[in-house]
Order: sequence, then structure tokens, then C-alpha cells
Amino acid sequence: MADSGRGILLVVSGPSGVGKGTVINGLMEQYPDVTLSVSCTTRPPRAGESDGQDYQFVSDSEFEQMRRSGELLEWAQVHGRHYYGTLRQPVEEALAAGRTLVLEIDYQGAKSVREQLGEQAVLVFVAPPSWEALIERLRKRHTESEQAIAERLASAREEIENMEMYDYVVVNDEVAEAVQQLSGILLAEQQTIERFDWRRLRDELLAQADGWR
Repeated sequence: MADSGRGILLVVSGPSGVGKGTVINGLMEQYPDVTLSVSCTTRPPRAGESDGQDYQFVSDSEFEQMRRSGELLEWAQVHGRHYYGTLRQPVEEALAAGRTLVLEIDYQGAKSVREQLGEQAVLVFVAPPSWEALIERLRKRHTESEQAIAERLASAREEIENMEMYDYVVVNDEVAEAVQQLSGILLAEQQTIERFDWRRLRDELLAQADGWR
């Protein structure tokens, strides 16, 4: 009985290597109607990535034009290199249609989305069980140099420092448990008085109560 007039935007953040994508994919396997917001970026596609599915790949000039024209809900320059951003229109259309959308961004983007969308945005921070575990996960990927790992750890510390701005925290120690925690957050948000179709339920129950008399 979720109110189809108001969707849910799950904004998921956390340090690089914490497993945000894995947890989000687990949630989407449980709830096929949940969709992932496709960000735009100025970085080139990696092997196996496709435009419009993984990211919307744009040039620096295209990104700047979108930023200047207000088409972006949030944007950031990551590691001092490429730009990433969230297109405003697809998010607003999904929320207006009552759909659940997941947005995976850093804390700066999460702050911007909260400022613009208010309580429509549900902020979730995915944390590692320990600092050592985060380092181990980054090194196990074998995709970055020690310098790149050091940069990601510096960003991770900054993400963790801003944990207090989030509505929920999920500790990703065991993936299955973290997925269940995120699922619980989604279910709880669907039942809030703002989103639940409580008027219809109230009217049905009152009509039944009057008939019982």
C-alpha cells in the first residue's frame, strides 16, 4: 500500500572498496522494481561498460554545460581527475512515478541531494567492519597501485568523518547480512506515514467499523 504519489530515493555512500555496489546489487535482486540511477561521467568507459547502462559518458564540455544549466542534482570531481554527476530529470521523474531509485554517490553528493530533495532522499552509509578490513579489500582487487590505494584511503577517512549526516548505517561485514539491513531500511521507509497509503486504509477500516455497528 505504498503511496504511488511519492517514491523513495535511497542515497548510498561509503568508502571505496567497502562493497556498496555488491550490497546494492543484492537489494535489487530481492526487489526487481528497484532501479539504480545512472550517473554521468567524463571518464572514459572501462572494459565491459556500456553507455547508458553503467554510466552516461560525456565530454568535459558537455558536463560543464549540464552543470551550468542546472541539469545536475549533484556533481563532484573525484580524486582530482574526472567529473561525476547525477541528472536531475530522471530522478525527479522516478520519484513522481512512485518508484524506488538507488543513487550511489559520495558524501558531498549526498549532502547536495538532501539539500535539494529534503526527506525524499534517504541517506544510507555503508561502513567497513574495521579499517584493516577496508585496506585488505582494496588490495585484494589488484586494480590499483599503492599510491592509488593511499588516495582512496584518504578519501575514505573523509567519508567516515561525515558519517553523522546519514539517516542509517549499514556495516558490511557479511554481504548477505548487509543486504538484509538495507532491505529492512527500504521496507521501513515504505511504511512511514508520509509514504504509506494510510488514508485509503483508514477509510476502509472506518467503513468496516461503521458496518459492524
